Amino acid sequence: MPNKIILKNKVSNFNRKILIPGDKSISIRWVLISSIASGVSKAKNLLMSDDVLAAIKSIKKLGVKVVNKKGVCKIYGVGVNGYNYKRNIVIDAKNSGTLGRLISGILIDTPFPIKIIGDKSLSKRDFKRITKPLSKFGASFRLRNNYNLPLIVRGSQKLKSISFFEDKGSAQCKSSVIFGGIKADGKTLIKAKKSRNHTELLFKHLKLPIKVKRNQKFDLIEVNKVNKINPINYRIPSDISSGAFFIALTALLNKSQLIIKNVNVNPTRTGVIVILKKMGVKISLLNKKIYKGEEIADISVKSPSSLKSINCPTKFNSEAIDEFLIIFLIAAKAKGISIFKNLDELNKKESPRLKWGSKILKMMGVKVITTKNSIKIFGNPKLKINKRIEIQEYLKDHRVFMTSVIAALSFGGEWHIHDKDSIKSSFPSFLKIINSLKNAKKEKFN
Repeated sequence: MPNKIILKNKVSNFNRKILIPGDKSISIRWVLISSIASGVSKAKNLLMSDDVLAAIKSIKKLGVKVVNKKGVCKIYGVGVNGYNYKRNIVIDAKNSGTLGRLISGILIDTPFPIKIIGDKSLSKRDFKRITKPLSKFGASFRLRNNYNLPLIVRGSQKLKSISFFEDKGSAQCKSSVIFGGIKADGKTLIKAKKSRNHTELLFKHLKLPIKVKRNQKFDLIEVNKVNKINPINYRIPSDISSGAFFIALTALLNKSQLIIKNVNVNPTRTGVIVILKKMGVKISLLNKKIYKGEEIADISVKSPSSLKSINCPTKFNSEAIDEFLIIFLIAAKAKGISIFKNLDELNKKESPRLKWGSKILKMMGVKVITTKNSIKIFGNPKLKINKRIEIQEYLKDHRVFMTSVIAALSFGGEWHIHDKDSIKSSFPSFLKIINSLKNAKKEKFN
């Protein structure tokens, strides 16, 4: 069967409630923290995507027992210093920057060299941004071209605390150093530009020695050495980044309503909601609660009568960095000109997403003006597509694939979207949920 889908029909309006899979960022963090806890941790609704499965396979190589049965994943933690380090271990992070970067911080005490590899996309991404601070602990690293995977880490038994200024708004870099800090003597200090804070919240819930002081632009984080981590049982909340595609689909259709149940609405992740509300999308949060430090809610979405353009404040960039491709689609149908700036980080994801966002819109017939870190989108509320569009050679970036699907179902045209298996890295059930929407049964996307 060809690894692509062909879409020819728009989706009709719908009124539905849906469930989406567990949050990928939290799933990977839970796997890693549970592996170095002392005792058995259990998780329900763990995302069973390629990225999370790669995390599970990685800790197994380090001597951690994992049992996954009947929707419950059990990890038999070996303790903070309990990894069974052996010679010639190779960790394959697949497509996951979260896994590759965070586990590097945990491995800084390995007595034997460990090699970290990834797929073609991950191997193009910047790993020097973590090896530079991690090397200050006392470990050493070797990268291809001093920048890319494969990475060789050589640990140290005399790790010392560090000070680190994270100025890119990268939760992966910040979390990598936090993990390194729990193995180093003394107090590690991190000044970090605002980014998602799942690692800090998990550490606080587990009562680990971490302090976070917030100011307007930066978080000041203190981490001390950890001797023991208690097991953590977790029902993983649904992923807002996955839900954003269905929020956008609802917003782009007429007379549609959607409720997405039990979603992680951590304020460091809800930039997409703030931005889309400013553009006229009717979004509200229902049944809000706090669960293990994370904010959880049901997201209600209603189609707006019209969409407004936006000069997007850059303060929302880090909170919506994974959702900008879908936000660009909303801007394509909005009345007026939308402007998005300071999006350098968007081109450092699985694919150069700013370039791909511009490319997709141009294929759709939307006027755009781009620079290396900004995009200006000339919206057309009457936009309809009546031509063939081919999406391929995008480094199998799952968000490019899913954005293309939402565009096809919202604006029409004949779309040939290659590498459909790309969704296995983060959202394997994406097409199944698309099929479940009311009046979306004319085409089955296999």
